[in-house]
Amino acid sequence: MTMTEIDLRRVYGAYPTGVAAVAGLVGGRPVGMAASSFVPVSLDPPLVSVCMAHSSTTWPLLRDLPHIGISVLGAHQEEAARRLGARGGDRFAGIAWRSTPDGCVLIEGAAAWYDCAVEHRVRSGDHDIVVLRVHDLDAAAEIPPLVFHASRFRRLP
Repeated sequence: MTMTEIDLRRVYGAYPTGVAAVAGLVGGRPVGMAASSFVPVSLDPPLVSVCMAHSSTTWPLLRDLPHIGISVLGAHQEEAARRLGARGGDRFAGIAWRSTPDGCVLIEGAAAWYDCAVEHRVRSGDHDIVVLRVHDLDAAAEIPPLVFHASRFRRLP
């Protein structure tokens, strides 16, 4: 069987994922991007991971920051996900956010937040698997997450 990129995207897309914003302060301004590859990894020590494309122009701005914020976007934040996933323009225009003293940028109204630091990176194909140590976290149990499935944003029933 020969697999094409179209086949891979279609089949990979059959697995539903949450949508996370990965962001930090760079020169006093918010810099961030959307990621659908956020995964909790370990309870002890507390670790999470995201996968970042080598072609990303945003990840190089974030990867060496002392702390990075991860916000699991809520079901009502589809427009924020689209904006953060855009290739150009002001990704934070119209998005309410706050920063921590450590420089994490967190999206207001998100379902969950993580204050993280890069633990290590593993080069894997056309992406880096980035493992981050969690330094602080919180969740809003009343806010359902935004879901990405079959190339579309969806809400849980």
